Amino acid sequence: IELNTTHTQITFFLLTGVPGLEDIQIWISIPFSFMYFLAVFGNVLVMAVIVWDRSLHEPMYLFLAMLAFNDVLLCTVTVPQMLLIFWQGPLAAAFPACLTQMFFVHALFLSESAVLLAMAFDRYVAICTPLHYTTLLTGSLIVKVGLALVARSVAVVTPGVLLILRLDFCRSNIIHHTYCENMGIAKLACNSITLNSIYGLSAALLTTGLDFVFISLSYWFILKTVLQLPSREARTKAFGTCGAHICVILIFYTLAFFSFFTHRFGHHVARHTLILLANLYLLIPPTMNPIVYGIKTKEIRVRVV
Repeated sequence: IELNTTHTQITFFLLTGVPGLEDIQIWISIPFSFMYFLAVFGNVLVMAVIVWDRSLHEPMYLFLAMLAFNDVLLCTVTVPQMLLIFWQGPLAAAFPACLTQMFFVHALFLSESAVLLAMAFDRYVAICTPLHYTTLLTGSLIVKVGLALVARSVAVVTPGVLLILRLDFCRSNIIHHTYCENMGIAKLACNSITLNSIYGLSAALLTTGLDFVFISLSYWFILKTVLQLPSREARTKAFGTCGAHICVILIFYTLAFFSFFTHRFGHHVARHTLILLANLYLLIPPTMNPIVYGIKTKEIRVRVV
């Protein structure tokens, strides 16, 4: 028996927000609005301080400016749209616009991880090989690092977009989420998404996963070096220069890995919990990073005050 199926080409997706919490989304928008304001204001302030003060034009602070810039873009790609859904209800997103948002969400997330790796390398060189710091971390190298992290993000995320384009969408066009993300779109397809799933998992492990491994190795060598310093004052000072970065790393990777594994293996977790987690791991790091650096980094704190 041959069954005739008609495939309707989807031209837009309908983003519904947080499933099951539609009645209280207006209240959820209040803390999210406040966090978004803090994230944008705090990161712009950090960037302004670093740009205006020439004494801060050092590798450590230039990487921090990169992180702040990436943070502003990362939360701006998702939060305004999410707030609009919370305030006005489901939002229609054209197919190309949805793919564009998906591209930037994943690319900026990967570049955030890459900047954190670059910052860990900066601390490693400063503490483990301080005599080579100025010769290794030159202005041209920092520019190359910036270009490399952009290139890596584009190279890794683009195949994910192309894998979405090969799919046929003949089912629902409703995405129970606040923004367009890879697997959320892929699951609406009527053909196999095994390749999408394998590529997504492999890309995450070979980028963010490897970044975390290299960052951990850097701090293992830093810890060994610091513990060999002769005076307690020197050890305290060395740990002090790493304190803010360690806090930022823990916030970013703890939330990212928790959300990632909960989505993959938490089949009994309520869907609204998964959606809120997916929003928080993109919003909490940009909100917390300028606060952490403002409190823990004397040079930033003094100039802001």
